[in-house]
Amino acid sequence: MSLHDRSRNGEPLKSVHITNYYHESSGGVKTNYDRLLQAADRHRRYISLIVPGETEDVVNVGEYGKIYHVAAKPAPIFDKRYRLMLPWHFLLEDSPIRKILLKEEPDIIEIYDNYALTYLAGMIRTGHFSQLKRPMLVYFTGERFDTIFQTFVVGGRFGKWFSKRLMGNYNLPMFDNYIANSDFVAAELYESVREADNPGRSKWFFDKCRKVLNAATTPFEDRVAVCPRGVDTEFFTPNRRSAEARKEICTAVNVPETAVLVLSSTRLSPEKNVELLPEIMGELLNDTKHDFRFLVAGAGPKEDWLRDETLKRFPGKLVLLGHLEKDALADHYANADVFVHPNPREPFGNVGLEAMASGVAMVVPNSGGLTTYANESNAWNVPATAAAFAVAIRQSVSNPELKLKRTAEGVITANRYSQTAATDNLLELYDRMYEDFVNSESALAGDEEAAVAPAV
Repeated sequence: MSLHDRSRNGEPLKSVHITNYYHESSGGVKTNYDRLLQAADRHRRYISLIVPGETEDVVNVGEYGKIYHVAAKPAPIFDKRYRLMLPWHFLLEDSPIRKILLKEEPDIIEIYDNYALTYLAGMIRTGHFSQLKRPMLVYFTGERFDTIFQTFVVGGRFGKWFSKRLMGNYNLPMFDNYIANSDFVAAELYESVREADNPGRSKWFFDKCRKVLNAATTPFEDRVAVCPRGVDTEFFTPNRRSAEARKEICTAVNVPETAVLVLSSTRLSPEKNVELLPEIMGELLNDTKHDFRFLVAGAGPKEDWLRDETLKRFPGKLVLLGHLEKDALADHYANADVFVHPNPREPFGNVGLEAMASGVAMVVPNSGGLTTYANESNAWNVPATAAAFAVAIRQSVSNPELKLKRTAEGVITANRYSQTAATDNLLELYDRMYEDFVNSESALAGDEEAAVAPAV
């Protein structure tokens, strides 16, 4: 079957999605890919996911969905719950990712990674994977590279400069199309490419990189799309709220039922700004009218630090719940008094949308991807400072009328982001992108180069 025969014959497109960010407790990434796989049967189209695992195996998801686990070692730094597929997983002739791709023969390959996996797209784009022909290459980004790089490697102006150069000169030219989960995340893509945002960049080197990588000539802005995520509003719902459920939660964590329950759910990692949580609790301690108790759901590399801070400053006031399964998390959302998310650079925030659907008052930063759906009509949007968060939390507790108004509007907002609609929109987006890709001169030029390039 030639390159585009499948679409020409009216058959559904076949896509393979590759990411290092998927594991059993990886939060939004796992949730969103699981939804996509579940949609495969509904749309009767083949969707496969390649992720790292402890051992190599294949899991069928219905008739059309499939998860390939590639044996990979745990990440040596950052969050060791994650495993990493690296270049040798696709470079060599008998490498596992290469074998999977040749077996699947996908029309679309989507890579959700900012590091080692992006170079697979570069290999394909420059014709060094000729047995695969030429699938459309999609760069999906659910986080900003500059946030991660500046948090874990180098901050400041150099970190920002390096991030833009790596993205603009190398990562982005390897792909045909780009999908971001929010305008906030998409902004980094534009900033990495636009000349106006890179006044000191060498145009010669920038153009040279694009030429070597056989970059598409279609205007960059025409190939970027924003596709927000969705939420299961039948599962995350205010209907889970009950006196009995709240009592069980309070009993389990040894908290008085009369306490004000402030809930946060996030990966306990530096880029999530979790250092703000104990500072907020410190501010709330000054309130003599309410017994505030912080419940923190999630796990990650900052977990021990957060536990130590709690024991040192206010034992029993901040309780670490660890990773909660979906049912337990939904019950905690609905029965908390306030939900907070500390990260002003959150890419999108599935947890915020889940909390909003559950009818809990929300206090979140007034910046980042959370503002995709959270605003002053349905939440409290404030600067990411402990003082500002504490003021908003107190207001949500002391003003029941305002709280009811905003939480009711929040449920309405969440219903506009249903998971079925979000997944359907994403699949429609792939189809539109693929149609443009097939018809574009850049795709045809890439096919011709792939046909004459030697296989590796």
